[in-house]
Amino acid sequence: MFIGLVEDDPLIAKSVGTAIREAGHQCNWVGDAEEAAINDTLRKSDIVILDVMLPKLSGLEILQNARAAGIRTPVILLTALGTIPEKLAGFDAGADDYLVKPFALDELLARVEALHRRSMHKPTLFVEAAGLKLDLSTKRLAIGQRIVDLTPTELSILDMLMRFVGQVVTRKMLCEHVWGFDWNGPTNVIEVHINRLRGKIDRDRTQSFIQTIRGRGYALASH
Repeated sequence: MFIGLVEDDPLIAKSVGTAIREAGHQCNWVGDAEEAAINDTLRKSDIVILDVMLPKLSGLEILQNARAAGIRTPVILLTALGTIPEKLAGFDAGADDYLVKPFALDELLARVEALHRRSMHKPTLFVEAAGLKLDLSTKRLAIGQRIVDLTPTELSILDMLMRFVGQVVTRKMLCEHVWGFDWNGPTNVIEVHINRLRGKIDRDRTQSFIQTIRGRGYALASH
C-alpha cells in the first residue's frame, strides 16, 4: 500500500513514516500544501494521512479542494483539534477518519488498515430498509428519487443500521463494525459520523431516520 503523509512536524513525520514502512507499506512524506500539490499526493496515494494545521494552506482546505476535483482517496485527518465541532468540520470537508494528537502509532496503523479494507471492498450488493436503498459498490444511497453520496465510514454505519432495522445497535458495535478491530477508544466518535449522516439523509423530514436510544445506541426507524 502507498501512503501519503502530509505533516509539517518532522519528528512526527519521521516516527509515522518509520512505523508505516515497518508495517510493510510505502510512505511519501511532504511538509505542506505546495509540496502535496507538486507531488499530487492525494491523487497518487492509496490512503493519505493529512495534518490539519499546516503552513500556507490548511489540511481542511487541501481536502476540500481535492474532493471538489473528484479525488476520492481515503483520508485520515491527524490533528491536535479534538472538539466535536472541529471533528464535524473535518468530516464536512470530506475526511474518512479523524485521529487526535497525541496518538499511539499502533492505533494509527490499525485505522489505516481498516480504512484500506473498507475502500477495497466493493461488493455489488444492495441493502434496502425503511425506504432507503444502499448501493454498497458505488457508496450511494437512494431515498426515493434522491441520490446521496456517502463516505466509506458513513456507508459502514448505515449498512449496519439497515441490516438491524428497528433494533438497537450500540456505539461499541458500530465502532467495531466500522473500524474492523476490537475498538478500545472512545465510542462517542460515532456521534460525529451519525450527525453527518443525518445531515445528508434527513433533508425535508420532521423525524430522523436514525433514532438515538439514550444510554444504549442507535436504531434505524422501521417505517
